[in-house]
Amino acid sequence: MSKWRHLFVDGEYARREKVLSGLTLEQVKRPPSEQSHSIYEELWHATRCQTIVVTRDEGWYESWQRGEHYPIHPPVEEEEWSALVTEFLSGLEKALEWASSPEKLGVEVDTGVTMGDVLHSLAVHNAYHMGKIVAVRQLIGTWPPAGES
Repeated sequence: MSKWRHLFVDGEYARREKVLSGLTLEQVKRPPSEQSHSIYEELWHATRCQTIVVTRDEGWYESWQRGEHYPIHPPVEEEEWSALVTEFLSGLEKALEWASSPEKLGVEVDTGVTMGDVLHSLAVHNAYHMGKIVAVRQLIGTWPPAGES
């Protein structure tokens, strides 16, 4: 297993697919308290940050700079949740594409900052939010996913 796959997909804690599996629309919309974000909000935030990094998306980056860090509305349809999960998991594969060679990792994305630097930061950011999602799942009684231990 590569270091990067370990960081982004299946190392140190549950596979990211498992963290996001077996949830209903109602479960992902419901924050465990007034002070907490919902699972949907946590994943939306992580996905947007990841998209900015792995696609070098300037439009999302500008939104981020304006403080648009979480969604305005919860999802209405199950498909919105499913699409967000798919987008997040696809973004992990894009991160692995960036990490596939020393040349790609060495691309300077800002003065003195390489893609490798940014990917390390993204892996930490993703781990933080995946941990928050597991904590929310524990609080609402959906961890581990049904049928798993």
